[in-house]
Amino acid sequence: MRRVLQTLAVLIATALVVPVAAGGTVMAALLFLPLPASLPEPLAGVTAQISRIYDIDGNKIGEFRQFETTKPVTREELDANPWLKNAAVAAEDRRFYQHSGVDPIGTLRALWTDIRGGSIVQGGSTITQQYVKNAYVGDERSLSRKIREAIVASQLDRQLDKDEILFQYLSNVYLGEGAHGVGAAAETYFGKSVRDLTLSEAATLVGLIPAPSRYEPRGNVQLAEQKRRIVLEAMFDEGYITDAEYLEATQSELWLGAFGPPPPDHPYTVVLPRQEARTAFPYFVDYVRRYVEAKYGAGSVYTMGLDIYTTLDQDLQRAAEEEVARALEGTGPHPDPAVGPLEMSLASVEPGSGYVKALVGGRDFYADGGQVNLALGRDGGGSGRQPGSSFKPFVLAAAIEQGVKPSKTYSGRSPLDINGYVVDNYGGASYGSVTLAEATKRSVNTVYVQLIRDVGVEQTMNLARAQGLTSVPPFDPAKYGVSVALGAVETSPLELASAYGVWAARGERAAPTPIVRILDSNGVVLEDNTEPKRERVVKETTADTMNEVLQGVFTPGGTANGKGLRDRQAAGKTGTTQENRDALFVGYTANLSTAVWIGYRNKPTTLSNIAGVRAVTGGTIPASTWQRFMARAHEDLPVVEFTEPAPITEVADDAKREARGGFDIGDRRAPRGTPEGESSGEPLPPPTVDPPPSTTSTTTPSGGLFP
Repeated sequence: MRRVLQTLAVLIATALVVPVAAGGTVMAALLFLPLPASLPEPLAGVTAQISRIYDIDGNKIGEFRQFETTKPVTREELDANPWLKNAAVAAEDRRFYQHSGVDPIGTLRALWTDIRGGSIVQGGSTITQQYVKNAYVGDERSLSRKIREAIVASQLDRQLDKDEILFQYLSNVYLGEGAHGVGAAAETYFGKSVRDLTLSEAATLVGLIPAPSRYEPRGNVQLAEQKRRIVLEAMFDEGYITDAEYLEATQSELWLGAFGPPPPDHPYTVVLPRQEARTAFPYFVDYVRRYVEAKYGAGSVYTMGLDIYTTLDQDLQRAAEEEVARALEGTGPHPDPAVGPLEMSLASVEPGSGYVKALVGGRDFYADGGQVNLALGRDGGGSGRQPGSSFKPFVLAAAIEQGVKPSKTYSGRSPLDINGYVVDNYGGASYGSVTLAEATKRSVNTVYVQLIRDVGVEQTMNLARAQGLTSVPPFDPAKYGVSVALGAVETSPLELASAYGVWAARGERAAPTPIVRILDSNGVVLEDNTEPKRERVVKETTADTMNEVLQGVFTPGGTANGKGLRDRQAAGKTGTTQENRDALFVGYTANLSTAVWIGYRNKPTTLSNIAGVRAVTGGTIPASTWQRFMARAHEDLPVVEFTEPAPITEVADDAKREARGGFDIGDRRAPRGTPEGESSGEPLPPPTVDPPPSTTSTTTPSGGLFP
């Protein structure tokens, strides 16, 4: 009786604090969902279905097939290894053995948060409630579902003992990668049964429970490691493990088996490589998987039987992979194993549609610890990297939006001190009065820190976010100052390619997407991007001006001199971070915007003596790779001036699609032009001495980046 009263108390208290409109929902739930005499029928179990992936022409390029859906475990197996049970209780429901299926205090707190926010955003569910959601009532985000969940959880707690509820919960909970239940997850991630899991491995699995796609170790090893430690700390706080056990487990950090054997002088928790059907375009298919699961739920590609028609152009994808391989030929790991292998990533986006036509996330997805998609930055399981001076154009665009002309002059003196923040130009070069157009062409650091001081750091960051650099955080004056102009934020090649494409599209942004259409197993359209949605984020005149200024980068004296395209307008910007640790080139035509990055995978380290280049900058290997790829990509594309609206990929109408079983692209045209030679650019002019520029107060972090 006490348990029933506790449940009703939660419901009554909720009804009292819910606004009138929501109160009707609560009352209806109480009237029509009385406490049951017996449990409802459980929901149908998860059934694996194959999802198929197609390119822009309707050719199949891969599939998502679930290799392991469930692996039954016995209660005896689970009892033989207490780590899993104790980890789940400590991390998910510390009062599991004290409450009666519903924790009134936790539920009230969660419901009040939901009510104040106007939606179901807070968790607060006990393990019993989570099991009920998975097995009986589903996961509809509604108040009535949460009330029903609480009622059934209270009833379940009266009919089953606690350990049986915990066993059922761990046997069914989804843990990512298509693994339902700890039995399947233990095999999927560690290749062993639950009885053989170590403390660290058990903590890793339990850490997946709140958000499997977010904490999945193969895709987000840093977040998975953080979560593993949080679980271990919870176990220690609850007295489930000793000091010695806690210390030993925390030292055994995660290591991805795809990287090869871990170093022998340190304990590691090794996560096995993903076992799945191989595809000719693994990085792009990985991007599709991440995109779909982020939008439709963890495991959706393995359970929904989707037909996924993508934006992939196989010719462009092959060209991208071949040029990346060519650039990396003869290179390998850094002498320091902690630094990892030298990598390169490339992302190419059609500006008018946002269609991602090609994407390469690293050296080798399968053989060399791939499965981390560096083209996507943090969203691909890697780390975001600073863009260096390839961020400067966003400062210029923000200035032009405010009415500043590229002909405005600033002092190019180096070094320059602005309120204690000292910045040098690359190589220590000093200039006289230079226009913004010339400072962009030569990537003059001291000019750009003055410009962002005048334009505003916050305004610049807001514009960059609006154009597509979604990894750039909201402005915080305590963290960000004028060094933002030199790339003191993190982003990814895909974001940069998309954001630069806004200028190519004359100020309109189409969000990057790998998807043309998605159909469910019944042929119902879930997503349709055949008519891309665009929004204006900068003025048309701003975009036209940016296109004119950024063409100068390819001209004599520019940081990418000689790396342009013959018989076709192109614009772009180099980027090299402090101490040459990362190098990028981002450039575009009216047809295509492409970003190329090079750097070491695990730890940003100086790029020197690589492929005959003593000091790698954005204007060397990245710009050369960009030039070769873009020359190939444009062979069959029409020549379009920047002031003209560029054509976008045409997708066949329904009649043609049904006849072809896929998608068409627009008519191809005759090849035009060949890439220019790769001259190294002219030397910078000799240093000059100028009066110091005026300074105004601004908050700036320490450190500076190079062009």
